Amino acid sequence: MKNFEISVLDLAPVKQGKSIHDSFQDSLSLANFTENLNYNRFWLAEHHNMESIASSATSVLIGFIANGTKKIRVGSGGIMLPNHSSLVIAEQFGTLESLFPGRIDLGLGRAPGTDGLTAQALGRNPAIINEQFPRQILELQKYFSKENSNALVRAIPGEGLDIPLYILGSSTDSAWLAAELGLPYAFAGHFAPEQMEMAFNIYREHFEPSKQLDKPYILACVNGVAAETTEEAHKLSTTLFQAFINIVRNDRKPFSPPVDDMDDVWSPMEKSMVLQKLRYTFIGDQSEIAEKLKSFQEKFNVDELMINSHIYDHQKRLDSYDIIRKAKDSLFKA
Repeated sequence: MKNFEISVLDLAPVKQGKSIHDSFQDSLSLANFTENLNYNRFWLAEHHNMESIASSATSVLIGFIANGTKKIRVGSGGIMLPNHSSLVIAEQFGTLESLFPGRIDLGLGRAPGTDGLTAQALGRNPAIINEQFPRQILELQKYFSKENSNALVRAIPGEGLDIPLYILGSSTDSAWLAAELGLPYAFAGHFAPEQMEMAFNIYREHFEPSKQLDKPYILACVNGVAAETTEEAHKLSTTLFQAFINIVRNDRKPFSPPVDDMDDVWSPMEKSMVLQKLRYTFIGDQSEIAEKLKSFQEKFNVDELMINSHIYDHQKRLDSYDIIRKAKDSLFKA
């Protein structure tokens, strides 16, 4: 089992009884806390029209987090590129990299990060997405290149900067693209686990070296809910379960506090659907988390594991990341 980095995925979750300002302050607090624990990177994800998620202006929020931290890499997990002009994203991330040199990542996805009606409001054309997304990635690479200095359209800031690109995915389509372009690959195992193993196999088998990367680099995102005891961890995880029930029900309300018994909340069919989607959710005390991390890594052999943790109480969320760090470190003690 090879060693692996651990990182953080944050959605700036909005909690019942709390403001969006509170969400942003909690995100900064989490970034500071995990930076001190030597987490590798802190990514924020673009979502729209959801009362429970406040990371819609992702580039702005990345700047806020990077400004409040010192060394942790900060980036997007991801920017939903067909929602935007490639030039605007190049300029935004060129600005971020110029402000925070050597600390900015640009993770890119093709999904809308929202519902169909909101996707229309964002100006997306679903008929051309599969063609548009790869083309936009090539446009970004051109705008970031030194060779673009003689072009009629230039990204300033952005031109000539080393901003690593990552391809995000929740299906095998993105694996083929990441392999073809020779870019690192991040998979959304925290909500779409069904094709993860197949996607990793495709990516590894078909990877073509590039200027950015000479061999495959895989980042897997999972859910983690850790606590001092198993019982507490399972209770804390009911916030995550309720959030997924709300997705099933198309109810976008803010995140709910934990409950004593999920059977009072979900139907048997909903339970089955949610547990399938949350297959890679590590719940437990430190020893249980360590065993689950070990089992996952022995199966998937990833380079990096990104942890998403939906816990209602902010201090308990911090504690969870602390326990996960200790659990991971325990696997590789000398």
